[in-house]
Amino acid sequence: MTMTKIASLGAIALSIGVTTASALTVEEAKSQGYIRAATANEVPYSYMQPDGTSAGIGPDVANAVLKSMGIEEVNWTVTPFGTLIPGLKARRFDFAAAEQNISPERCKQVAFTEPNSSYGEGLLVKKGNPKGLTTYADIAKDPSLKVAVVSGANNVDFLRAVGVKDEQIVFIPANADAIPTVQSRTDAYAATELTVSELAKGQANVEQVAPFKDPVVNGAPVRNYGGFAFRPEDKELRDAFNTALVAFRETDDYKKILGKYGLSEQSIAATAQKNVADLCAGK
Repeated sequence: MTMTKIASLGAIALSIGVTTASALTVEEAKSQGYIRAATANEVPYSYMQPDGTSAGIGPDVANAVLKSMGIEEVNWTVTPFGTLIPGLKARRFDFAAAEQNISPERCKQVAFTEPNSSYGEGLLVKKGNPKGLTTYADIAKDPSLKVAVVSGANNVDFLRAVGVKDEQIVFIPANADAIPTVQSRTDAYAATELTVSELAKGQANVEQVAPFKDPVVNGAPVRNYGGFAFRPEDKELRDAFNTALVAFRETDDYKKILGKYGLSEQSIAATAQKNVADLCAGK
């Protein structure tokens, strides 16, 4: 059985030599024996394990879908969340499997698949929730409060939509910086519910806000829909992957993967209730 592998961006560049702007097809991926994918190393969405194998919602589903397409090997690379789209456009990898929220702004740059997951928002705060926060709007009510968010994450759009000012927002490189940031210089960290839940596990000085009310934007509670991102020019590859993904979503194996990483039956069912066209159109 072929094991998924991790490679640095530099190693990838050396291994493939000079890149071309031609579209990558399924047959070309099969012929070369592998495809290149990126993760932002965020548990439980997409990350690398100590032994160099991939894990998380995105990689586990991607590996299964690609196998059904006849592509057995995936060469994984880790890149900061904010560089997923720039790296994809620069052809440093062939697709991103980081469960990025499908948004109109991102759809202008990449070609998303149908949703692979659905999840809500959350807040990480100091133990005891000293500011009594229950939703993003609470931060907007007090200009002295500070909230951290990962650079490139769409959570900042939801914060701004409910009235949080830019001077209240502190950008950090990755989720790994969230706990020390909340402990030292912000009142909260805004991320998705699963990210916050994972960060709070076993921690003595921080906790997940519970209960938490998802922010209401344009009259509706916010819900994220994560998908796989491809280059627009790789349409044949994206379309083939998308067809295989939609079929895989109907299987018990798909539901087991998402359930293993903490998604509720409600969130799993919600994944198929939106389509990529509507999400890209902001509907």
